[in-house]
Amino acid sequence: MNALYNLSILLYSILIKLTAPFNIKASQISKGRAQVFAGIEAKIKHDRPIVWVHCASLGEFEQGRPVIEAIRKQHPQYQIFLTFFSPSGYEIRKNYDLADYIFYLPADTKRNAQKLIGLVRPEIVFFIKYEFWRHYISELKKRNIPLYLVSAIFRKNQLFFKNTPWGKWYRKMLFSFEHFFVQDDQSVDLLHQLGLRNVTKAGDTRFDRVAEIARNGRDIPIVEKFKGNSQLVVAGSTWKPDEELLAQFIHSHPEIKFIIAPHETKKGNIERLINLLKSPVMSYSEATENSVMNKQVLVVDTIGLLSSIYKYADLAYIGGGFGVGIHNTLEAAIFGMPIVFGPNYLKFNEATRMVGLGIAFPVSDYPALQSIFNSLFSDSDERNLISRECTDFTNQNLGATQIILNTVFNWS
Repeated sequence: MNALYNLSILLYSILIKLTAPFNIKASQISKGRAQVFAGIEAKIKHDRPIVWVHCASLGEFEQGRPVIEAIRKQHPQYQIFLTFFSPSGYEIRKNYDLADYIFYLPADTKRNAQKLIGLVRPEIVFFIKYEFWRHYISELKKRNIPLYLVSAIFRKNQLFFKNTPWGKWYRKMLFSFEHFFVQDDQSVDLLHQLGLRNVTKAGDTRFDRVAEIARNGRDIPIVEKFKGNSQLVVAGSTWKPDEELLAQFIHSHPEIKFIIAPHETKKGNIERLINLLKSPVMSYSEATENSVMNKQVLVVDTIGLLSSIYKYADLAYIGGGFGVGIHNTLEAAIFGMPIVFGPNYLKFNEATRMVGLGIAFPVSDYPALQSIFNSLFSDSDERNLISRECTDFTNQNLGATQIILNTVFNWS
């Protein structure tokens, strides 16, 4: 199994190099990995102990970020060494100012693991959610460096729980972790079935992250003027299939206002979206407090505003559910409102929980969207009840970050 795993890592690394001239992400990974060891040797200082936090991509970074920021506040003696597997994480957060060092994670070979850990010499290591790299995990164990898995979710269809040669091989990695901080009871039960008792149900650190964002959310006068006394839907991180459904409702309900923040904010996509809409529409970058008052739709063509815009919504629509999966529902949920999204949501734990509680509503086509929108907007009492239950849901799930820090640093 070791040989097959090593071969797969080698083949993937070769594929990255071969496709780099033709694929921007492959190029970024290839160049980024090539510079890691020289960069570490040039920058690393060992005048203070180091905590290593590894995230696959941007989504996992948002789960690791509360831990990083809490360490900064509560244990400032530590330096933060942050690594990413994916360009979508590294390229966006390579200038994150609360980490002392930020790099790509080199390919998971025995040599790379020995070299990186030898150079960094971390005192504590956090892997976020789904990261299982055999050689890095093994090397950390050999050096008696405690490794913690944060905001993890385990499902019974994962390799760890299959009695196949690959399953048994992968399962061994789990016994090298110091502790698992998981999101739900199912994960606790599955790990217990393997004989692993070093498990704590801490929840999802993203609740702490969005709560912090909400506390620091800014007022946006243009949005206040745009909404006025109207009911408002904020549609975040939308894609074309989402927007085509929303457009039908927008055209038949001129009394309801919409803010649409598409996932892709390039000029061509913004122009396509504006052309799709037959109602009075304006892009945020061109809006003034006076010019937006007679518009029905405001299209957000800049980044960094969505999390603050949600607080003005009566209802949120989260995009991505007609593609690979919905985007962040918690940014909206923290402000307490009904949430609607497409059918591809089942792999997102918080979304399935919200659907089960009746505070989020999946839709598979326009009739379903029209029905739920009409129902929520026609019954303000029901909408307000859902909003209160949504607020209760988010408040009840705060605190994962502090559970993790209390456990780790009381042991260290």
